[in-house]
Amino acid sequence: MTNVSSEFTQFVILSYSLNIYLSHMGLSSKLMAPTTLFIVLSLSLSLTITHIQSNEEGFISVQIFEKGLDFAKDLLIDKAVSSIIPLQLPDIEKTVKIRLIGKVHILLSNITINQVDIASSYVSTGESGIVLVASGATANLSMRWMYSYTTWLIPIAITDKGDASVQVEGMVVGLTATLENQEGKLKLHLLECGCHVKDISIKLDGGASWLYQGVVDAFEAKIASAVESSVSNKIREGIIKLDSLLQSFPEHIPVYSIAVLNVTFVDSPVLSNSSIEFDINGEVTSKDAVLVSNHNHKGWKDSFSCSSLAKMVQISLQDDVFNSASLVYFDEDYMHWLVDKVPDQSLLNTTGWRYIAPQLYKQYPNDDMNLNISVSSPPIIKVAKDDVDAVINLDMIIYVMDAGQVIPVACISLEISTSGSAEILGNNLAGSIRLKDFTTYLKWSEIGDLQIHLLQPVMSTLIETVLLPYVNLHLRRGIPLPLPHGFTLENAEIVCTCSRVIVCSDLALPGQYHLSSSHFATTKHSNVT
Repeated sequence: MTNVSSEFTQFVILSYSLNIYLSHMGLSSKLMAPTTLFIVLSLSLSLTITHIQSNEEGFISVQIFEKGLDFAKDLLIDKAVSSIIPLQLPDIEKTVKIRLIGKVHILLSNITINQVDIASSYVSTGESGIVLVASGATANLSMRWMYSYTTWLIPIAITDKGDASVQVEGMVVGLTATLENQEGKLKLHLLECGCHVKDISIKLDGGASWLYQGVVDAFEAKIASAVESSVSNKIREGIIKLDSLLQSFPEHIPVYSIAVLNVTFVDSPVLSNSSIEFDINGEVTSKDAVLVSNHNHKGWKDSFSCSSLAKMVQISLQDDVFNSASLVYFDEDYMHWLVDKVPDQSLLNTTGWRYIAPQLYKQYPNDDMNLNISVSSPPIIKVAKDDVDAVINLDMIIYVMDAGQVIPVACISLEISTSGSAEILGNNLAGSIRLKDFTTYLKWSEIGDLQIHLLQPVMSTLIETVLLPYVNLHLRRGIPLPLPHGFTLENAEIVCTCSRVIVCSDLALPGQYHLSSSHFATTKHSNVT
């Protein structure tokens, strides 16, 4: 493949995934900046991805399109240039022979790169991987000069010193690296790196006329070599730091207070002509659970792509993500509520039931009631075209407050079918559900048989006014999407297709930001008010 955007994609997965994880690692931008710099300013990135055939697939996939690649490229280059400045080069000294003067010892010190401008950059794909090149780069340097010499006529040393400026032209820098998936983590290998300076021009402030030509003749190549060596060393240092960061990525990130999201990488990145896609495990488990990958088959991927919407990124979540979260919350007993207040409080008094369940009113006249609602099995979420369906099975135990005692009198089981919609709130994927249908049956009763058809209106009212508003309150908190800290979704659109919720969005970076840890929290409620 030779398409420029395609060739750049492999580079972007490195920076994109690094930002996602750094946001949860709590690392500062001071550490991120030089790391980013050494990838981008090296700017001849041949990033070879080792593709290993696998039957695994993550529950979450992230795809970066051409528009997103351009955004990342511009951002990373800006950060690269700002983080390299100033760059101190080692001192250079040499004894040169000057006509009519003799041997002169010259020292160049405080050599500092103060400014770097990158004229153009591009990427291309070769047999060895992806090459990212910046050519026509220029750099401005400042330095101090000093010389000393003696002659047979004047035995006393003659010295002078001053300032100088250097303009570096036609600089090309780059690296070759490999990126592979090793047991769920990204491993970065540097194969080669280098920097080449085409021309330099030197301007001396002060000094004898012979000094200029002497410095140019003696030090032009040395200054160019010092620039090339320093930039190459920075590349190597940056790759080592970056690989260390990649290896230190956490295997999970918090989802509220009781669960974690498995964010280990699954399989190898997939490179296409205009995008890069990578999968993460995406399973939600209890925070105390041992992370074990159970992805042993490839799921079916819908053909829909956000590329048709001209967006930067596509974040696709299989319904397995939501079902794994549902299982965790069920196992942790977060799907149990004691209801003692409802909008129509008459429903929680036996008087309001005297025509629905005469036996109840006859045995416990004018007694208050509580409803103990427990979900009996993990809700099943299924994403369909333009819809998110869920089935909730629950038991509702009716308690009567009589003479200071709490007496269970009946248990009603319900199977509730809902239809849902997803929306973006901030950087969270939120949603809401509405009632489609429900069925009711009597599980047990201490007050004789109840007429189920008479209970239907009451159950419908309780579902619509108590249960669904409570659930929707929590659904609107949403699930944090995997974005680097400081970035925000912009002009996001949501597409629900077979088994997947797909978020298509641009990204924005408002103002200045720094990388810090993101905390997620949830609370466990036992009462509905």
